[in-house]
Amino acid sequence: MIEVENLRKEYGGFTAVEGSTFSVADGEVFGVIGPNGAGKTTTLKMLAGLVEPTSGSARVAGYDAQDSEMRQYLGFLPEESPLYEDMTPISYLEFFADLYDVPSKVATDRIHDTLDRLDLDHRDRRLGDVSKGMARKVAIARSLVNDPEVLVYDEPASGLDPLTTNYIIEFTRDLAESGKTVVFSAHNLFHVESICDRVVVMNDGRIVAGGSVEEIREEHGRTEYRVYTTVDVEGAIAENGAYCRVVESMDGVEETRDLAAAAGGEVEDIQTRTPSLEDIFLELAAESPDVEGRP
Repeated sequence: MIEVENLRKEYGGFTAVEGSTFSVADGEVFGVIGPNGAGKTTTLKMLAGLVEPTSGSARVAGYDAQDSEMRQYLGFLPEESPLYEDMTPISYLEFFADLYDVPSKVATDRIHDTLDRLDLDHRDRRLGDVSKGMARKVAIARSLVNDPEVLVYDEPASGLDPLTTNYIIEFTRDLAESGKTVVFSAHNLFHVESICDRVVVMNDGRIVAGGSVEEIREEHGRTEYRVYTTVDVEGAIAENGAYCRVVESMDGVEETRDLAAAAGGEVEDIQTRTPSLEDIFLELAAESPDVEGRP
């Protein structure tokens, strides 16, 4: 559904995206994460055909991303998406449906169905008077008005309250389950980890890791075992009336067990700590060059 090969974008002498290669399958939720200035938004805009790559290629729904025909199969949601404030949600969505040549009856049914799924009331209220959460839902509905195969969302829940954020994240997963292909970026890595099938991590314009969350965790994360003993052993720290020794393998667990037994004690608890996507992201970001000042 999406094929990206050696994608590169330069602004003047500055490289915003360097050699990105990845693919996204039909019905997949694919996350693009990274710190500010990592190249995420530029990458998404190249997928949406809004920014022309300096070199490399991006194909979406079988079309080159720069082909105007591709836009019939794409729904794009930028991080900042101003609406026409004097319109109502219904008139606004009907306007965009007309731009896509969606037949009137089809558009009406699709618009109301989407707004029902988004749980959006007050459909005849002026857009300039709605909440930020409602406005974001209208923008999402706009991205669906042409019934696209591919959705590219840049921070779909940016700046929203936790309840609306969770609703939109779950709605994103529902879209994939209905057959849509979804590519999105988000700063909340818990949401990324919970709904994405695969992820790429960008920093300094490059992809520095990619795969499923489990694959990224296996390659870049370190599982820790916190072994609690009844006696003090080498490398342990007193904690909550016991002694805690942190090790990174089952061999270390067995070594701790032997040390405790030799000192006349025993292991009373073992806790496993698996790194989150955020833990790995922070470690990868720290390993890359400083990105301050990147666009």
